[in-house]
Amino acid sequence: MAKLSKKAQDELIQKEIDRLNSIFLDLPENKREVAKELIERIAFMTIQLEILEDTIKTKGPTYLFQQGSQKMLVENPAQKSYNTTMNRYTTAYDKLFNLLDKLDQKNSDADDFEDV
Repeated sequence: MAKLSKKAQDELIQKEIDRLNSIFLDLPENKREVAKELIERIAFMTIQLEILEDTIKTKGPTYLFQQGSQKMLVENPAQKSYNTTMNRYTTAYDKLFNLLDKLDQKNSDADDFEDV
């Protein structure tokens, strides 16, 4: 994935928002407002992670840094950003799916009640 224009990134983010919204259609209105914020952040992080992944694949996770006669292998800044973003992405996804799990538990409890 080459460097994307803001417009292209916005289109990919919106596509991801739409995909995630379709998964969480059954959330109650009060939880949908919380989910909306998480979905927007997760969609943004998803696209950023894809861009960072491409950079890491192209340039590698490390590079040779040279300053004068001193040489050392250092971590690619894209790798560091990727690791940090991935950590937060995983946490955000966990929070979002916890909203869905609570809905599933309510539906399961309701089904159990109907079986009696």
